[in-house]
Amino acid sequence: MTSTENEKGDSPMSLNDEVRAPQRASDQQDYHATSSEQITAEVLAAISSTTGTRAGEILSAVIRHAHDLAREVRLQPDELLAAAEFLRRCGDISDAARHEYILLSDVLGLTMVVDTEAAGVADGALETSALGPFYRAGAPWEPNGANISRGTDDGEPAKIHGRVLDTDGTPISDAVLDVWSTNARGLYENIDPTQPDYNLRGRFRTDANGSYDLWTVKPVSYPIPDDGPVGELLHLTGRHNMRPAHFHVIASAPGYQTIVTELFTDDDPYLDSDVVFGVKPSLVVHYNRIEGPARLAAAGRTEPYWDLRYDFILTPGQTTTVEFSTGRHQNH
Repeated sequence: MTSTENEKGDSPMSLNDEVRAPQRASDQQDYHATSSEQITAEVLAAISSTTGTRAGEILSAVIRHAHDLAREVRLQPDELLAAAEFLRRCGDISDAARHEYILLSDVLGLTMVVDTEAAGVADGALETSALGPFYRAGAPWEPNGANISRGTDDGEPAKIHGRVLDTDGTPISDAVLDVWSTNARGLYENIDPTQPDYNLRGRFRTDANGSYDLWTVKPVSYPIPDDGPVGELLHLTGRHNMRPAHFHVIASAPGYQTIVTELFTDDDPYLDSDVVFGVKPSLVVHYNRIEGPARLAAAGRTEPYWDLRYDFILTPGQTTTVEFSTGRHQNH
């Protein structure tokens, strides 16, 4: 028998075919445990094809900040699953008339950060505030002087008037004011089937002097919906769910920045604790009470009302369109 054959006549065995011993623990120690930073680098590398695009810029920043957040607070698997479940429930409770994700963005202050950063308005010009989840596009066009209170018992009458001006004081004609507010019960018409369609909503154009004039009702403070995940978040953090009284406006004109904003009444107790952080000092306004026979007669009125004069000062720039719109709740 040759040296390459075994005694049982099996096929020859190469000299290189040696039986390998099991890997030793000392060999395994040559491999270092994967770090979370390595995973972040791999994820960023996986989306490298989006480099140079706006989507890539946003997505890579989201990944980096989310991963850093997980490391900073040592986020646990069950906590991540709880967050995913929270977001799922936000989707479940949302419908055409209610957008829980926007509400979530509002109560976390993210909406106001984004709006303020995006606007960059000049000092003294109209500042932004929250659009909110109740804006409904397509409000009726109304002539100056019209009353957008189309329901019954909507609230105390209020006249809002003034001008739309450039930053140098020049009147802006044909500027558009898209306005909306709640009734005296703190309800927007799209979530209250007892109100007429588009109640307390309207669109107005300024005249040749940049003037506008409309009738509505004096705003009241109201609670945002707290029967869903956002309400649970507010309860967890010990916060109330109240918004101070305000009047919504989208002010626009060709050649000027479109500004989404709110005017807040100065006599409201929630001015310093708005649940969505929308209050800015320049947006706090004072309504004057008009009463007494002589003053009412001069205004052609017989019942007391509130009067607000406010000039909207627009910043030159690009006119944009508000893409979001809620729907009207349907009774089934």
